[in-house]
Amino acid sequence: MRKPTPKTVMHSYPGMVALVTASYKDETNIMSAGWHSYISYNPPIYGVAIGRERYTYDLVKNAGCFAINFLPYEKAAFIQEAGVYSGGNLNKFVNGKMVYDQVITIEAPILRDAYVAYECKTIDINSYGDHDWFVGDITQCYRDEQSFLENGLPDFEKLEIPLYLGQSEYARLDRDSRVEGFKIEE
Repeated sequence: MRKPTPKTVMHSYPGMVALVTASYKDETNIMSAGWHSYISYNPPIYGVAIGRERYTYDLVKNAGCFAINFLPYEKAAFIQEAGVYSGGNLNKFVNGKMVYDQVITIEAPILRDAYVAYECKTIDINSYGDHDWFVGDITQCYRDEQSFLENGLPDFEKLEIPLYLGQSEYARLDRDSRVEGFKIEE
C-alpha cells in the first residue's frame, strides 16, 4: 500500500545510461550519466545532468561541447565502471579497453562500440541543486543501421540494450523481452 514517506523517492529507473565523452586541451574523459534527455527534435537538442564534483564537469564546461554515446548490453560492466571510477585517477578508456574515434564537428570522442551517438555543442548550462544541466545542439548523429529496423525501432535480434535499475544492477532489453504496441483509435 502506498503511503507518505519523509525520504526522497528517486524513481527514474530503469532507464538507459548515456556515456558522456569530452576533450579539453590534452585531456579526454568519459562518464556515465543516468539523467539525460532529448529536449527538442527540430532543431535537435540534447541535455545531460553532470555533478559539479565530477572530473568530466570541467572538461565539458571548458570545451563547450560533449558527445553522448549509447553502448549495447555486452558493455554494461564498462558503463558501470565509467560511472564509478574517476578520470582524475584512471584512464577509463585504457582500463576498459574502449576504443574511440575523433569526430566531425566537435572536439570529443565517439566510442566505436556505440550503436547511437551524438556530437553536441553546448548552448546553455543551468544549475539545479547538486547538478548542472548541460544543453547541446546536436551537430552530428551516428547510428549503427544494422541494429535498427526499417521503422527506426531497435532490432532486438541484433541489439541488446542495457537498462540501469539502480544500485549497480542492469536488465537486458532483448529478443526475449516482452514488447507490445498499443494502437489508440481517435
